[in-house]
Amino acid sequence: MSQSLNELIKQIEELRLELIRAKNGRTYTDPEVIAASQALDEVLDKYQELLDKNSKM
Repeated sequence: MSQSLNELIKQIEELRLELIRAKNGRTYTDPEVIAASQALDEVLDKYQELLDKNSKM
């Protein structure tokens, strides 16, 4: 697994935990929850792009 992939996996785990903490006691439409979710989505998109790129090699 490439270093970039490992870094993205670490970021995904950290952002996932951040989202769980942000959600605690809030609704899904709370601005803090939405921001945490969007940050996670961005990294997940990068991860998927990297996987797609690696599978085409």
